[in-house]
Amino acid sequence: MDRTIEIITINSVGQIPTIDTIRSIPRERILKLVFEKEVQSQREAIGQNLKTKLVGFQVGIHTIKQEINIAKLITDDEIVDNQDFFEQCAKDYRQLGEELVYKLVNRLDLNLNKDFPMETFNELKRDKRQIGKLENWKYFVHGFHCGFKNNKTGQMIEVAFVFGQEFGELDPYFFSKFIKSTPYYRPLPVEIFEDYADGVRINERMLSLGRFERISSNVGNHYGIVVADRQKVEIKSYLDFEKMYQEQDKKTKKPKFNFWKVLGLKNKN
Repeated sequence: MDRTIEIITINSVGQIPTIDTIRSIPRERILKLVFEKEVQSQREAIGQNLKTKLVGFQVGIHTIKQEINIAKLITDDEIVDNQDFFEQCAKDYRQLGEELVYKLVNRLDLNLNKDFPMETFNELKRDKRQIGKLENWKYFVHGFHCGFKNNKTGQMIEVAFVFGQEFGELDPYFFSKFIKSTPYYRPLPVEIFEDYADGVRINERMLSLGRFERISSNVGNHYGIVVADRQKVEIKSYLDFEKMYQEQDKKTKKPKFNFWKVLGLKNKN
């Protein structure tokens, strides 16, 4: 479903809709406030005030154009009413992510580091295997993820490699894109308009309902969100990784192992 845009030209502060009026707009509508010369100097302050008062809304203060765009985000009630749907989506995400990763491992004949998959997939960034095809899917290894897109259906999924063999981590933006691109879910029982912002609200509410839970990452000070009803896997920290390899290096007299260098990152210490 496409959103409609309601444009209101603002020549004076008095023309700004009240908070109650803005709260009453449906999610299917974007409110665009266009500021004329007389009040352009006040636009930033007005926008910040709206951000403070409009909880559950996305208030975008344009950096160049003299406008503020306001959109209502998915509500708690909508998430609660559709919690079974979002839980099933998370389970499907995990199952598909795991399936694609192991197919890619077999396709490229990789020796998967099951504790720290990122080490294995980071090697692909150094050659032409970073981008390729896997059956009906196009894949692209980047950052901490591998993105997959189905050439026939358009379905998209991003699988994280920094949670051990837990391949169902739900980044809010990627989770929204997965739901919206999955043909089986259409028509959606509830619309997702703002991929990231709505995704954040879905994850937070599902956490509070106990349907999702947080997990720690291999990487320090980083966590992810996964469906709670799952077969749990052990996730080792980078400290375990460093300790294991440093013990091996002492025996072989190799240079001191650096976990962050393996991942192509600067040392976090």
